[in-house]
Amino acid sequence: MVERYTIKDLPSHERPRERLESTGAASLSNPELIAILLRTGDSRSTAVELAGHLLAKFGSLENLASADVAALSSIKGIGAAKACQICAAFELGRRAGSHRDGRKPIIDSPSVIFDLLKNELSPLKQETFKVALLNTKNELIKIVDVTQGTLSGSLVHPRETFRAAVSEGCYSVILIHNHPSGDPSPSQDDIKITRTLVEAGKILGIHVLDHIIIGSDSFRSLKDAGIIG
Repeated sequence: MVERYTIKDLPSHERPRERLESTGAASLSNPELIAILLRTGDSRSTAVELAGHLLAKFGSLENLASADVAALSSIKGIGAAKACQICAAFELGRRAGSHRDGRKPIIDSPSVIFDLLKNELSPLKQETFKVALLNTKNELIKIVDVTQGTLSGSLVHPRETFRAAVSEGCYSVILIHNHPSGDPSPSQDDIKITRTLVEAGKILGIHVLDHIIIGSDSFRSLKDAGIIG
């Protein structure tokens, strides 16, 4: 039988859970916090060591936070159950940061969208296109995924873009995507697609308020740039 190391194998003063109880979560390192989620290590590592290996493998906490179950499960010592626990923890963190008081956020500036999505979109290695659905008070109903991959007319089609908007009966939408290069400046394809979707929205009676491009630490609003009237 394969022996598995647990946090209890560590000296009591080095156990993350005990340290969290005595000194608070803020005092723990990233590997220690992840180790509490993992609970056990593998045949060669404690949970803390396995957590450190995870962080090293993905390069940063941000990259780890954007990893999916398949990517996490591919790491030795991380099965499907542990991968799901990690994904769930990061998703709860994102939701807590986006809806601190339980009310629907009011989208009254492009910076609100940037604050909501920068931690999710900035680390991604491929372009991801999303649509924020709003009601008549500019309250956020939800943000839906449309497509992943380099933006083109074939990938970002009005049918897919407005499908959820029509289903939800929303009043307006904001288009959102990231630039993995880190530079949020709009390309000619970005501008062309935006104008196509604005016209499609007019036909459907759904206002396209903005198209926000998120880079590594900044964003561009195509409305502020005068591309959307």
